[in-house]
Amino acid sequence: MRTLFLLLFCVVAVSAQAQETQKIGYADWQYIFSQMPEFKQIENELKTHGTQLENQLKAKSTELESKYKIYQGMPATTPDAIRADKERELQAMQESIQKFQQDAQTSLQNKQGALMDPVIKKVGKAIEDTAKENGFAFILNPQTMNGEDVLLYSDEKYDISKLVLKKLGITPKPEVANK
Repeated sequence: MRTLFLLLFCVVAVSAQAQETQKIGYADWQYIFSQMPEFKQIENELKTHGTQLENQLKAKSTELESKYKIYQGMPATTPDAIRADKERELQAMQESIQKFQQDAQTSLQNKQGALMDPVIKKVGKAIEDTAKENGFAFILNPQTMNGEDVLLYSDEKYDISKLVLKKLGITPKPEVANK
């Protein structure tokens, strides 16, 4: 009888536990990042780096244009060997500019990754800790990288973004209403 009672108690306990609802919340990465001083600094560094690369590209393009104008201004009596040499030089410069554009884009992406990686890890850890402390089984991001919503409906009471900011030691700035 005692064994039957224990077995029945275990079945009821397991059944009750299986019917327990899972607590799901969400954290808006964009909102959290926008509140972080590190993110503003990263944006400034990336803007500065991008401007430097853009200035280098403009200088190269200006030099190419200048040499092209000189080439166009060459007298008709210029020997073919000299014209061919200038054309190769212009072609090489054009290829160099194209390679620079590709390298600049890669450089900007690498810099962004290097600067953002520690911040992403820091926020991810704060989200994980906040979820565990508040009993959430799942935390979702309401937006994907391409800006499309992941959730069709969400109740703001499950938004843990402000709790994550608190975990990071950041006091959220008041939101400005759109007019």
